[in-house]
Amino acid sequence: MSTLALTAGPATGTRQRWRFLDSLRGFAVLGILLVNGIDITQVGTARPIEGGAVLTDPVREALYLTVQTRFVPIFVLLFGMSLWMVLDGARARAPRPGLVMVRRLAGLTIIGGLLMFAYPGNVLLEYGIVGLLMLPVVLFAPRWVTLCAGAVLTVAAYALFGGGLTSVPGLVLLGAGAAAFGLPRALETSGRTVAVVVAAALTGPALLWQHTTQGDPRFSTPGGIAGLVMAVLYVTGLALLWRTRARTVIAAAFEPLGRMALSNYVGAAIVMALVPQVVDVGGLTSVAPVVVLSLALIVAQSLVSRLWLAYFAYGPVEWLWRTVTWLRPVAFRRGERRPVPTP
Repeated sequence: MSTLALTAGPATGTRQRWRFLDSLRGFAVLGILLVNGIDITQVGTARPIEGGAVLTDPVREALYLTVQTRFVPIFVLLFGMSLWMVLDGARARAPRPGLVMVRRLAGLTIIGGLLMFAYPGNVLLEYGIVGLLMLPVVLFAPRWVTLCAGAVLTVAAYALFGGGLTSVPGLVLLGAGAAAFGLPRALETSGRTVAVVVAAALTGPALLWQHTTQGDPRFSTPGGIAGLVMAVLYVTGLALLWRTRARTVIAAAFEPLGRMALSNYVGAAIVMALVPQVVDVGGLTSVAPVVVLSLALIVAQSLVSRLWLAYFAYGPVEWLWRTVTWLRPVAFRRGERRPVPTP
């Protein structure tokens, strides 16, 4: 992504909505559900063994090469970008923008804590806490310091640990710093072929390196680094397609998902947590049924999100989160007017 041209960025206080970022966020929601669905339902955890070894599942192996460790870096980077963009808006609207951001991140932490009852492995609690820890840097450091610190921490996390939890602080700062330098505008308006070519060229060797280890790539350095390389490929490739007629299809499928990403993440986790209560998935020899269910759920969420946003300005969890952020109800229905919050 470093090959994308970075502009000076929008002036402080502007709150333009970037449709590509919404679509990219929706795309990430799809990828993350394919991972979370398996984790939440614990599909195949009680499956039989043959000859003393666990049966091979081609579908799970395919997910290891295309999904696992690929979408979380995108999600965290987008979280960092939104952190800076909301702060940018708060600086224009509130006398104490730092306090606004503390409430926002504390609210996310609470939502993540409550979701632990359905999905103990959800990332919202983690993002809220890390966001609070990184907030002073985003608030007070020059944007180039935020960007450089994010890059250094991210490289170190992947080089030493293969990503995982250790990569979250760096990716948050990297996203915030990149947003401050105008990456949202660059992604929206200029997909660079060279970025896709470089990422594609690195993907082959990265996958071969990942193949030298066995099992879930989340627990190996080669798997984590291969995931990061492919995350760059996915982002730059989608940005390039955004400059073509495919933009209409991408926006139709993923933009509603992305605009209600938090509601869809929470809703999907609750639905998946109910599956084992209805169906015995522990003894399945393949994750394919859960993958199919995840894809069907994403399609349903995309359709419901589009219908919801025709009448409401925000998803239900997003509205609650914004209300906590500003300590007063914000406009919920489309066309509804409320005073600009100035806590």
